[in-house]
Amino acid sequence: MPSRARARSYDPAKTRTAVIAQLRRVREAVGGLDETGLDAPTRLGDWTVRELIAHLGMAVRSVVRLLEQPAPPARQTTVTGWATATDAHADRIDADTRALAAGADPGELLERAEERFAETTSVAPGDRLLATRVGAMRLDDYLVTRCVELVVHADDLTAATGVPVAHDRQALATATRVLADALAAKAPGGSVEVRIPPFAVVQCVEGPRHTRGTPPNVVETDPLTWLRLATGRLTWAEALESAPLTASGDRADLSAHLPVLG
Repeated sequence: MPSRARARSYDPAKTRTAVIAQLRRVREAVGGLDETGLDAPTRLGDWTVRELIAHLGMAVRSVVRLLEQPAPPARQTTVTGWATATDAHADRIDADTRALAAGADPGELLERAEERFAETTSVAPGDRLLATRVGAMRLDDYLVTRCVELVVHADDLTAATGVPVAHDRQALATATRVLADALAAKAPGGSVEVRIPPFAVVQCVEGPRHTRGTPPNVVETDPLTWLRLATGRLTWAEALESAPLTASGDRADLSAHLPVLG
């Protein structure tokens, strides 16, 4: 279990590989879409599938764009800080996404994004600082956030098109852990144990801290259900009713702390 005093570490090489692997799975799904499919609605406001694909491409292209800019003088945020700060930039992200979608072929956009990402990140040092929207971050940390973007929006793409987008295991594991740690940071404490097998276990929520034996308050679910809860795609009540979610104990209701990505 990650300590609340120390950030979880991620293997940089595995993270880079996971970003490319997940992007390729998205490209495979997008390759079979016609104009009707591209114009279909999504669960992301009034974005169509075309805008969703553009956003996925932009998420990866941003790594290259940021590496082309001067490095900031000092780090300002971490992976967990990114997870809780993205909502403040929603309007700018929306505008940039729409502009990109209006001027690019979806398949070509993703292909170019993968090529440039692979070329650029293979030679860039992991401690290189990037001037991201939410503050200066290390490249290695920013790549972790790209896994979250790709995994979460791959699930959105599946929901919109009905075409299953496979999840790279490493990318899914990374996204699950990031959002579990974001919950622990948002609701610090040790009274509830959240289990997301096989990828993450965290303790959270103020109250009596569990130290040994079976915890009195336990929440357990699968990775995709957790991602949907953590990003607001699924409510706590909906998950209890229809998803593989169990919650035991009088402190195990996490609805007040969800979503965590925002």
